Amino acid sequence: MRMLKIEHAAMVGMALTVAALPAAALAQEQVAEQPKERTPATAGQLQTVTVSAERRAENVRNVPVSATIIGEESLNALNSGGQDMQMLAGRAPSLQVESSFGRGFPRFYLRGYGNVDFHQNASQPVSLIYDDVVQESPVLKGFPAFDLERIEVLRGPQGSLFGRNTPAGVVKFDSVRPSQTPGGYLTLSGATHNTSSVEGALNLPLGGDWAARVSVLGQHRDDWIGNSHQGTSDQYGGYNDTAVRAQLLYKPSGGFEALANLHQRTMNGSASLFRANIIQKGSDALVPGFDVGSVATDGQNGQYLKNHGGNLRLKWRLDGVTLHSVTGYETVRVFSRGDIDGGYGAVYAPPSGPGFIPFVVESADGTKGHHQFTQELRLESDASQALKWQAGLFYFDERYQIDSYSYDTLGGGALTSDIRSHQKNDAYAVFGSANYDITPRVNLRAGVRYTRDNKDLATEPNNKPGGGSDIDASTGLATSTGVSKVNWDMSGVYKLTDAANLYARVATGFRGATIQPAATFNPMSVARPETITSYEVGFKTDLLQRQARLSFDIYSYTVKDLQLTAVGGTSNSAILLNADRSAGRGAELDLDAYLGENLLWSFGGSYNHTKIKDAGLTVGACAACTLLNPTIVKGGSTLVLIDGNPLPQAPRWSANTSLKYTYPLANGEFYVYTDWVYRSAVNFTLYRSAEFTGKPLLTGGLRLGYKWDNDRNEVALFGRNITNRVQLVGGIDFNNLTGFVNDSNPRIFGAQFSRRF
Repeated sequence: MRMLKIEHAAMVGMALTVAALPAAALAQEQVAEQPKERTPATAGQLQTVTVSAERRAENVRNVPVSATIIGEESLNALNSGGQDMQMLAGRAPSLQVESSFGRGFPRFYLRGYGNVDFHQNASQPVSLIYDDVVQESPVLKGFPAFDLERIEVLRGPQGSLFGRNTPAGVVKFDSVRPSQTPGGYLTLSGATHNTSSVEGALNLPLGGDWAARVSVLGQHRDDWIGNSHQGTSDQYGGYNDTAVRAQLLYKPSGGFEALANLHQRTMNGSASLFRANIIQKGSDALVPGFDVGSVATDGQNGQYLKNHGGNLRLKWRLDGVTLHSVTGYETVRVFSRGDIDGGYGAVYAPPSGPGFIPFVVESADGTKGHHQFTQELRLESDASQALKWQAGLFYFDERYQIDSYSYDTLGGGALTSDIRSHQKNDAYAVFGSANYDITPRVNLRAGVRYTRDNKDLATEPNNKPGGGSDIDASTGLATSTGVSKVNWDMSGVYKLTDAANLYARVATGFRGATIQPAATFNPMSVARPETITSYEVGFKTDLLQRQARLSFDIYSYTVKDLQLTAVGGTSNSAILLNADRSAGRGAELDLDAYLGENLLWSFGGSYNHTKIKDAGLTVGACAACTLLNPTIVKGGSTLVLIDGNPLPQAPRWSANTSLKYTYPLANGEFYVYTDWVYRSAVNFTLYRSAEFTGKPLLTGGLRLGYKWDNDRNEVALFGRNITNRVQLVGGIDFNNLTGFVNDSNPRIFGAQFSRRF
């Protein structure tokens, strides 16, 4: 069965309206709640940046959190390539995003701290918040970024105000809200591989106290990767991805406000393409003659996802306080199938290839019956007072079914195993925070949160007995976990000058217990909750009358009972385990500066050193690997000691930079914009080997454009991954050297037109 045949469509866009930068240098108490109209900044001067890291709009300089705003220029350039959430990798210091699941399942990392688990109920220590609603399922985290007011990257534990599963940090998306000003935008683009895009938004004043906004996104790419084994071409690599958001705002003249949001996404396309034996033995290099435009596989590949959701945000301004209510509902259905062995045939059924294929693995995962309901009530004091406080209640309810399928590739792709698991997760919390100006120069803050987290998972007997499942066909398996945690944070800000602040912060957080469902090759396993304590000091300043902005921090953290997933090895399994501890330390820098009146430079960089600390912890490993860690023999199996290893997918160094030059013309302006991202080498696995290591990666983009009619019109030529870097970005350590490359981000060149009205 052919999972993927994408029709030509003229879609994809960009021009995200990101009003994250207010026009004037407002003081903290004067920051407006409504997005500002687009107002040109003073030439050669940076605009003030606000963040809502502590659930209030504040000047980023005053907030004792390491935070980065990903702005409009960067988002416009990134979206022009039709990329998914992996486009955000490296765009803020210490931020890494990767996937072995295609467009539907991004995995986020901050400060080297994340989770490589590919199961659809896997929790992540980086939480994604979209329009004030947590997106807990890893599949929900892939909802496209379009028509956004801002993206905030908040590094370090955010457990007091944002809750559990935020020990590494939060990535926060805020959509552009409706307003009483009519207008909108439309962006069209086309590029290599028939990559096309349409994006737009329409703001609709409805009279009186009502306004609406409708935002749409459509992205398409043709199949462009052929299958040499099947003798067919243009079979993989394409996608259709569409999303829509409709918002309705009711804002009378009194102290009440209501904002309703409905959104939907439909995506179908290729899943990640695994390729057998593409790594040179004893190195991290691809085999000579590797062709990114071709695979050799006898299995099926495809991915389908459908997501609906909505939220209602209410606000009442009362006497000296404001009451917020945020109600959210999400549901998603997903199915993804791939030829995991990455080749064809098997050693037991020659011919097989490419190279040695020890056993055939073709599998799929699906989620259905999913729903997530969240409710938050939060009471907030008047921001103009010296003592500012917040207090609230939070409730979370999530339930869904996970199906793990296996297929007989050599038997025509017949279904051999269908193992069904049901998970429910309930959590509730009570939280509060206080913010006090001791003197005009000294501000102290503290927060605390109590959380109760309950999780139940039951795996049914195999619906296809005899299909090789480890699960007893008559009894199934079931288990439950429950944990109560108190998290807290304390911080202080000292104002050195009116333009420079020092801050210090200590914070804790936790990630709830995880239950991994049983599957064909996996026993059911449970990991205990993990907890983190983090210390951070930093410096933030505006320089040269706001011609430059600098923030710098150093941090150190310790995670106890770190949850890890040992993936692959000769047992072809994924097993949860806990390490006694892990530790991380590093430094981060953000810099924006006008080098001239029309030349803007941005730079972000980070150093992250992570280490697993558990002297007796062992995992299985690939028999074909060149191991770089000590081994022991236990129960007849060779196991690898991983104490002292870095966390997987945790680069030691990362950096991003962009440069924009603007040349004014009589009726508009011409500009050149280039952006680059670098990360150092990463481990794909918990153990160290010569093969399953990602080389340092440098990718860049270029954009040439012309704007006219007060920036209402824009045409641009663009290129993404312009150096055509093809590189190993992940691996599967079976008994051969299977891996996958960055084929979701090929080199493309294209053109774009935008119109604001």
